[in-house]
Amino acid sequence: MTDSTTTTDVPGAISEFDPERLRTYLMAQIPGLQGKMRLERIGGGQSNPTFFVSFDNRDMVLRKRPAGGNLLPSAHAVDREYRILNALATTDVPVPSTVLFCEDELVVGTQFYLMDRLQGRIFETYLLEGVPVHERRAMYRSMADTLARLHRVDWKAVGLADYGKPGNYFERQIARWTKQWAMSKTADNPDIDFLIRWLPEHIPANDDTTINHGDFRFGNLMFHPTEPRVIAVLDWELSTLGHPLADLAYNCIAWHTAPDEFKGIRGVDLTSMGIPTQQEYLDDYRKFSGRQDSITGFHLAFSMFRFAVILEGIASRAQAGSAAGEDAFEVGRQSGALARRAVEAARSGLT
Repeated sequence: MTDSTTTTDVPGAISEFDPERLRTYLMAQIPGLQGKMRLERIGGGQSNPTFFVSFDNRDMVLRKRPAGGNLLPSAHAVDREYRILNALATTDVPVPSTVLFCEDELVVGTQFYLMDRLQGRIFETYLLEGVPVHERRAMYRSMADTLARLHRVDWKAVGLADYGKPGNYFERQIARWTKQWAMSKTADNPDIDFLIRWLPEHIPANDDTTINHGDFRFGNLMFHPTEPRVIAVLDWELSTLGHPLADLAYNCIAWHTAPDEFKGIRGVDLTSMGIPTQQEYLDDYRKFSGRQDSITGFHLAFSMFRFAVILEGIASRAQAGSAAGEDAFEVGRQSGALARRAVEAARSGLT
């Protein structure tokens, strides 16, 4: 006999929708679910609210759009996340298996999708705290391998030819994030103003197109419970068709920011920590991807500019009361630090 009750791990914590309505929907849509539905909000995210949804015989993860109307155009597109997870399921890029997508906003207040829950380890910082020093190099190598696998995917063959606009990626992205800065800024920033002028004038000629994750970093990778290898890439909210070096540069921001600047590793004794230098990491990526070129000051400046605008958006949503994370105000304040580091990269003389 099926138990028709619902529980939450933190009483009263799920206030934005009725868990019982979700339970009723899932029982009708997913055959064989047994026992109580247990619902737990996953902390730490600043984008799409995420929850563990568990029954006695199945563990899943739910991702939904945030509630509220103060959302940037094209942001929080959970339908795109669901689509790319399904497309990549046929490739060697490790992703969770999807369960269903729900367009009916009456269930939890917004669109959402479910995927199967995997068991593994997620590390929020590049320091890989808690990992034996001798395993950290292998974990960085696995991260580089995973990013290279993504960039090797034939995006047309997996049905993603219309997932973005091939070509002119940096030109379009600079225009997009410039517009979103104007829509979400909470205060003027001379560094952002400099980058808005500088970036369009320094776009490299190379115009490759690959699938871009858009937020590829340790915090969005799940590692095997005991082995130093990636078993899943998470949080595809910002994915699109784009330039591979944009993904790679974003992945390298941690080497250019201090621990108090969005948890970077600048100034850390990398050797004693078992962490590769940026150049060693880039060499691994080139080996796995087969590419001969690499990131420049432009790619780093662009990636940190883009990240700064994203963080400013978090601050803006916090003011409006629709940010997903409880620390949204603090994360939003990091926007200025990223903008300063972006200007440093732009003025570094790298070409």
